[in-house]
Amino acid sequence: MSNDTTQTSIFDSTPDTQMYEYKLSIEKVQSELFQYGLTSNQSKVFIYLGKYGAKTAPEVCKALKLPRTETYHLLSALQNKGIVSATFQHPIQFVALPLNKAIWILVNSEKERVKSLEQMEKGLSELWDNIPTFDSLHEDVEEKFQMLQGGNQIQSKITEMTDGFEDEFLILGSEKDYIKLYHGEFLESFVKSKQKFRLLSACSEKTTYIFDNLERKNIKKLDKDIQNHLCFILKDDLELLFFTKNANSPTEPFAMWTNSKSMVYSMKLLFESLWINSKNIHL
Repeated sequence: MSNDTTQTSIFDSTPDTQMYEYKLSIEKVQSELFQYGLTSNQSKVFIYLGKYGAKTAPEVCKALKLPRTETYHLLSALQNKGIVSATFQHPIQFVALPLNKAIWILVNSEKERVKSLEQMEKGLSELWDNIPTFDSLHEDVEEKFQMLQGGNQIQSKITEMTDGFEDEFLILGSEKDYIKLYHGEFLESFVKSKQKFRLLSACSEKTTYIFDNLERKNIKKLDKDIQNHLCFILKDDLELLFFTKNANSPTEPFAMWTNSKSMVYSMKLLFESLWINSKNIHL
């Protein structure tokens, strides 16, 4: 009887069983754990240990129908991440940490990794600068395009653009776009900024609070006829970040960055045209 229990699990449940609704929940948990850096099979093993208690490697292998060698690699990886521990008894059993503690460990581990990368940047830059540049044929700035997918990549690019702007920063976006920028504390960079900025917004009266700390003369409201899928950012008449899928899209955001003079100029003309025909947002 105990052998059968070891060999079957909630992962094997089918639509005609009572356990199937739990299987659907587990699949959602798996997709969320992917965001914390766990692979599909790593999260599967973690969930199994978390819900079935301490198990030996052979028991995990049988229950989840995983190859023996891969099972040991997965358990080792989860131990290295600090979210699964092994007992001293024989045979060795593996135990998963409570989910909240596991998430805390994974998040803090990522913070430390990012901090370490930041500390490495100075030394790496010095090494890079010590290597001479051998391409002397292309002195003119080449026009480039970069496709960005997902909130993290796009946010990183926006931060890079705001850190280096000297002349003027222009943003046009929907209500949802500005709410996202507000909650990401992006608009805070303009509160005490000495550089020029202008914001064109499709925000309604209920969300104008996001501009409370900003100079209202630099903000105008777009006409209602303008589609809310339009969103772009211009920096110093030199760089453009254009959203092909913005915050209004049901899927993850997708954007294109470019320093193409013609595209930057075209979007600047569009911005200026809309700015002239838009109304100020009053207190």
